[in-house]
Amino acid sequence: MKPIVTLTLNPSIDGAAETDTIRPTHKIRTSNERYYPGGGGINVARVVAELGGATCAVYAAGGATGPILDALIEKRGIAIHRVDIAEDTRISHSVFERSTGLEYRFVPEGPELQPKEWQSCLDALDDVACDYLVASGSLPRGVPEDFYVRVSAIAGRTGARLVVDSSGPALRAAVAAGGLHLVKPSLGEFEALVGRKLPDAEAQHAAAMELVGSGKVALLAVTLGHLGAFLAEPGGVLRLPAMPIQAKSAVGAGDSFVAGMTLGLARGLPPREAFKLGMAAGTAAVLTPGTELCSRADVERLFAELQATPEGRPASVI
Repeated sequence: MKPIVTLTLNPSIDGAAETDTIRPTHKIRTSNERYYPGGGGINVARVVAELGGATCAVYAAGGATGPILDALIEKRGIAIHRVDIAEDTRISHSVFERSTGLEYRFVPEGPELQPKEWQSCLDALDDVACDYLVASGSLPRGVPEDFYVRVSAIAGRTGARLVVDSSGPALRAAVAAGGLHLVKPSLGEFEALVGRKLPDAEAQHAAAMELVGSGKVALLAVTLGHLGAFLAEPGGVLRLPAMPIQAKSAVGAGDSFVAGMTLGLARGLPPREAFKLGMAAGTAAVLTPGTELCSRADVERLFAELQATPEGRPASVI
């Protein structure tokens, strides 16, 4: 299996810590500080590596914080292809308040990329060989809305299957252009994509099958938060409820889902089995605090549970 290549234009250094109580104007003493490489595609690469897959992270980073991000990624055994930019890579921070169980997340908007910088990101994709390319995360300032359309054109030339996990105008442009293998929006992002509310499962499934039937997207996986997720593919829709677990943090659950499902597809699993691996990875991420994402042991255990019956846990199949 060739490495799964991920693309992240707006990565981050993710700090996480804990404190007893958060109060305004007071100096808040924290403990259990941790730092992780973050951003959509980098999170996907982290999970692929955790699950034993080969991966390469292509990302834009620079300034004083760029080398720190490099070290954090390489520490996890991930091959890197960094595109240098002039501005600093952003640093985000999350604080868990022990007295309430609430988590506070502070996420900067990040650097503004110059045309030559985002063009260099596109050029970098021509230099990596892969069967699956995952373009994930928000577009930073300065990057055109049709950026993922340009990525799709490169994937078409190189023969890579493109996975897109984004939102807003960038996602709309990519879907309109077509040629996508897998798209993974949340329900809110999917509603924004189709331009209408989808109040129930019937409406959601119909809209999803309409998109898959258009030929622009081969597979569509929509995550529903605490309600689970569903997969639309040419054979119909598989809907699975959320697995009963004790949630600690939802940070990175969507990225973990994308990683699990993409790795399953890359390993030759049928789409519905790969979808279950994605469900297992997304659920496992919720079991860990802050931005720790998922552990391989949890993913394998949950995946086995989902495979316990022919269609996993009680599901709706149409």
